[in-house]
Amino acid sequence: MTEIKATDVKTLRDKTGLGIMECKAALKETGGNLDEAVEYLKINSNLKAEKKASRTAVEGLLLTANNLMIEVNCETDFVAKDENFKTFCQEVLNYCLENDSKSIEEISDDLESERQRLVQKVGENVIIRKKESIGGDNLYSYIHSNGKVGALVSLKDDNEELGKDIAMHVTASNPKFLSPEDVDSETIEKEKQILKAQVEDTNKPEEIIEKMIEGRLNKFLSEISLLKQPFVKDPSISIENILNDHKNSIVEFTRIEVGEGIEVEQKDFASEVQAQLQNS
Repeated sequence: MTEIKATDVKTLRDKTGLGIMECKAALKETGGNLDEAVEYLKINSNLKAEKKASRTAVEGLLLTANNLMIEVNCETDFVAKDENFKTFCQEVLNYCLENDSKSIEEISDDLESERQRLVQKVGENVIIRKKESIGGDNLYSYIHSNGKVGALVSLKDDNEELGKDIAMHVTASNPKFLSPEDVDSETIEKEKQILKAQVEDTNKPEEIIEKMIEGRLNKFLSEISLLKQPFVKDPSISIENILNDHKNSIVEFTRIEVGEGIEVEQKDFASEVQAQLQNS
């Protein structure tokens, strides 16, 4: 039997980033040949990573720099706090900054080897999910302390304190549009149908019902429009008022929340256990 040296295990770990036991097993499998062990681990790591790729990754982190914010997902909050995962996220951000014109799909392809190595380390599926950017000369960002929700804001004129306050407000209040005038007709029509259903059994005159719907619709439009929202740090004034006070305006904004829009399969664990018992 080939003797596996600790120095060879360390060298293989440095080359692949994988665990001690995996590296030792690979060296045993290849008779202590380092080059063959690297290839062996590449093949086996790919197979394991592919198996994990079908698992839903709804946790993760946001990182931001300049006009850019990225989202990288994992399966659990535990891994989201792992230093290996955090390091990978920073590497993704740096790569995005250096390759601004590349799409998220191209970036994911370029960093696939690094992603697969991380999957082997942390034992979870990892996805480079979003790369969001906004235009403008005066850019500000905010990411909440949990690292899972944040916003980018662009102002017409430079004002760091105002920009950061509005980015924080966007993060907390989740506006969908800049102003009521920007709300699309489909969103308005859907809300109208909901409001009609709510008041149709009130037995009020038609003209009263129409006024009720109009009032509630205007309230809805204000709630989802950034300019009309009460400022999160001082609800007595609106974002529009603050901007007017500073003689400034918002050029663009965007908000990202980790895992937003991902459908999570709801598992019936009782049924799964029962099925396993029946098959055993």
